[in-house]
Amino acid sequence: MAPRPAVQATHRFERKREAILDAATDILNARGVKGLTLAVAAAAVDLSTTSVTYYFRRKDDLAAACMLRGIEGLTQIVGLALSEPTPQAALHTLLRLYLDRTRRAVLGEAPALPVLADIRALNMPRRGEVSDAYMKLFRRLRTLFEAPELAWLSRGRRTARTQMLFEQLFWASAWLPRYDPEDYGRVHARMYDILASGLAAPGAIWSPLAIPLGRLAARNGPDLGRETFLLAATRLINARGYRGASVAKISAALSVTKGSFYHHNPAKDDLVVACFDRTFEVMTQAQRLAQALPGDQWTRLSSAAAALAEYQLCEHGPLLRTSALAALPEPIRREMVRHSDRVSERFAAMISDGITEGSLRAVDASIAAQMLNATLNAGADLGVWVPGVSQKAAPAVFARPLLMGVFSR
Repeated sequence: MAPRPAVQATHRFERKREAILDAATDILNARGVKGLTLAVAAAAVDLSTTSVTYYFRRKDDLAAACMLRGIEGLTQIVGLALSEPTPQAALHTLLRLYLDRTRRAVLGEAPALPVLADIRALNMPRRGEVSDAYMKLFRRLRTLFEAPELAWLSRGRRTARTQMLFEQLFWASAWLPRYDPEDYGRVHARMYDILASGLAAPGAIWSPLAIPLGRLAARNGPDLGRETFLLAATRLINARGYRGASVAKISAALSVTKGSFYHHNPAKDDLVVACFDRTFEVMTQAQRLAQALPGDQWTRLSSAAAALAEYQLCEHGPLLRTSALAALPEPIRREMVRHSDRVSERFAAMISDGITEGSLRAVDASIAAQMLNATLNAGADLGVWVPGVSQKAAPAVFARPLLMGVFSR
């Protein structure tokens, strides 16, 4: 019996809808919500804008549909991982399935997973819909740290480790292109080794040395006004996303006019770049000060990580979240990623030196550095995810689990 016309129409509708979502996800990942328009998505699938509105009436409807489809895919991965008998096996499976899904997307065998860093750029009610779906996924993955053998973990520490784990998955999209898809199995093994066992050599003690936070952000004279401006902008962009941090809101937060804003920054993109430059300066300064400390590389690396984790909650913080990258034009974004890579490469050098001297485990220094960089950057949201966490507790709550293993006490 031939398929009924209504069934055929439904199948055609779904195929076209999925094709639009595939194309829109690629655009979303490359340009962020800011760069995703119905017209651009329509051109990518050889349709008119009017035809696309038959499936998605507004830009936010399309962006939200991409993100919700991605969250559904991640939920399936998390569900399969959590069916494993132990937290360690669950983590191993989570990374394997995620990297395999990414590999198939690179090879064109599956749609790309969307970058979820730009959820804040959506307008209500779509932002609320996607945020609710993501929080449901987040709470599901957090059960990985609720196994009986991990009962010693407080709710806040389970939440912090879950956030850090998601950050590793999301930031991997920035550095995985350095590897051929056939090498993703090796990447999986090395990521798991780092997360499960940390970087510290057996017997190492968590006892970072103090780095004065004021020295990470010291600004004097005319630079002080610039620092105040960038700090206010960083906080607003982190809280509301690029789209939500309007020039008017940034100016109002500083009680200055829009004219004053444009005196400092010819365009809003220039402001984001300046905030990233400030972030990289702070991280680089922490690395330099740590290198001057006495002791071995474990002491220096843990001290730099502790200082940056603490900095996120101090009066000078936070640092700008990498989620702001999604809103930047591609050439500028590539340059900012290169700046971030230089920070990671300096961490990699510290890790390599530590492996040579025996104070750090023999891990993949390049991958470990990217993972550490991602963790420290994500610390900007620690106060949101773990309300009430103190500045002094931040290093132990957020930096220590990566350096000593996510299942370590």
